[in-house]
Amino acid sequence: MILVCGEALVDLFLDPPEGAEMAGRAVAGGSPFNVAIGLARLGVPAGFLGAISRDGIGAMLAGRLRQEGVDPRFIVRTDRLSTISAVTTGTDGQPSYGFHGEGAADRFLMPADLPSALPPEIRALTFGSYSMVVEPTGATLASLAAREHGRLVISVDPNLRPSVVPDMALWARAAERFYRTATIIKASEEDVRIAWGGKLSLQEAAAYWLGLGAKLVAITRGADGAIGFCAGGSVEVPAKMVSVRDTVGAGDSFHAALLGRLSQTDRLSIEGVAGLDLAILGDLLNYAATAASITVGRRGADLPKAVELEAQLARSG
Repeated sequence: MILVCGEALVDLFLDPPEGAEMAGRAVAGGSPFNVAIGLARLGVPAGFLGAISRDGIGAMLAGRLRQEGVDPRFIVRTDRLSTISAVTTGTDGQPSYGFHGEGAADRFLMPADLPSALPPEIRALTFGSYSMVVEPTGATLASLAAREHGRLVISVDPNLRPSVVPDMALWARAAERFYRTATIIKASEEDVRIAWGGKLSLQEAAAYWLGLGAKLVAITRGADGAIGFCAGGSVEVPAKMVSVRDTVGAGDSFHAALLGRLSQTDRLSIEGVAGLDLAILGDLLNYAATAASITVGRRGADLPKAVELEAQLARSG
């Protein structure tokens, strides 16, 4: 099992106002939430560890995880409210976000909420997005990462969100706690640009993370594909040719598929990841990029099932 740690929330997509009303559509989301569902859809046992409200939104989020086959036993229910990200679109078609999360459930995972010991079936932990930064959740999850460092595979996706926590110095300090425990770091080209203000190349960022102890760094590049780095060198794969509907959930799909492929090929261990060669790395990146290409061709974070991904891989040769 892969235990995915972090936040679950809803994106509230609001239509243009009509008088005193705005119609909306609430969609379950949150990067770790998406990764957990993505793994389950690929047939990889997954659990979710995070604080979810007992309000109506929280009931929907917890219910969705169960419906998708994600193990719910690590979910912590709380009376704090759910986080809502309100999304509106301007006349130029560009979205703007209003984040309503101060004091919300996903920010208040406490040390006492962590299991004293993880069950033996858990082989990997994932961390990512703003739950690494907001407190006390960030410190709680960092303590879990430190506790399991060297024993389990730890995968980290910074998934930087300046609209949630605009202080990049705070992001850097908080994320560093996780980077130092990571076996795998999955990031986007945008993450690298934002984190270092455009001062580091992708190769320099990867070298930094590998120097901290990571065994695999995978960086997505949107229309330019993805690049991966390991002890043996680097591999690039092109983006898949696809009609893009939107890019919501693409990075989460890539992350889930990367971990899923490691699990399927029996390499989901610290030794397995450390032993990757360039041919295996290329296969991992191709599998993950294909998964992301399916997601961007659909509306929202609709991550692929195993049968869909295998069919797409067969078609692409």
